[in-house]
Amino acid sequence: MTKKYKIGVVGATGAVGREMVSILGERKFPVECLRLFASEKSVGEKMTFCGKAISVELLQENSFQGEQIVLFSAGGTVSQRFAPLAAEAGAVVIDNSSAFRMAEDIPLIVPEVNPQDVGQYKKRRIIANPNCSTIQLVAVLKPLHDAAGLRRVVVSTYQSTAGAGQKAMKELSEQVVALFNQREIEKRVFPHQIAFNCIPHIDVFLDNGYTKEEMKIVNESRKIMGLPTLRITSTAVRVPVFCSHSESVNVELERKLSVARIREILSKAPGVTVYDDPSKNQYPLAVESTGKDDVFVGRIRIDESVENGFNLWIVSDNLRKGAALNAVQIAELLAEKYI
Repeated sequence: MTKKYKIGVVGATGAVGREMVSILGERKFPVECLRLFASEKSVGEKMTFCGKAISVELLQENSFQGEQIVLFSAGGTVSQRFAPLAAEAGAVVIDNSSAFRMAEDIPLIVPEVNPQDVGQYKKRRIIANPNCSTIQLVAVLKPLHDAAGLRRVVVSTYQSTAGAGQKAMKELSEQVVALFNQREIEKRVFPHQIAFNCIPHIDVFLDNGYTKEEMKIVNESRKIMGLPTLRITSTAVRVPVFCSHSESVNVELERKLSVARIREILSKAPGVTVYDDPSKNQYPLAVESTGKDDVFVGRIRIDESVENGFNLWIVSDNLRKGAALNAVQIAELLAEKYI
């Protein structure tokens, strides 16, 4: 890329926003000017980008004049209000919230899976960044579907506290310290103790008994892969891990694949690393995936209870590939082919 771009980041002081700023620098995105926006409490805070200190500005309705790409990671309410304003001002919005993901006229993009859909941004000048758990799931499922056709998918997620933000990570840390010092724990972010516990409840419960998080995984996976009738079900669990989400995935295919063939397919999939050697106790771990860009997959084995079935274990850093990196990769696609 020789052209440079005027970039904005909304929600710059949050966990994902900070990661977005860092990754823009790491990947040497061609930035002419970077502006950082946040709420009033963060105004004036200094953030470093490529060795330069940048002051955080107050997010306002007229903040977007001259911006070409604006990355949003400040929650759905902020996105619903300000993303259309940024689009009207001429920017292309890449939104990390769930506000626009299922809108028919807004593309939902994982660059390794459906880069051909990016051009649909022209309808509303908004691109949606998928749910973090969905991103790592479809990166693995899509090449398998292309090879043998997906029949049914069952996914159980083990999601880190980073998925609920910086306050959630702090709550885990504080509860661990409190328990070791025999003090009463405080619960502010989660409805139950998260330290040394698993909570099968992420987001609000819906009328069908699933949580909103679980249905995001179902509906977003169908949209991204272009499989509106895919049989897929999900259970989402919050676990006492600081960063990186793990998923246990059971897959049924239309045609049989051997374990060796599955490994071969996934080893060639963009953004996926196969880490799978049971004889050496090698399989993806949250602590080893944190800070890395790829989606890691292991524990690949045949499901002997069903025809053409097998199991997988998928792990990825939810702040990086599950949010910030995916958004920056979308921006790279825009810069390379569209704007």
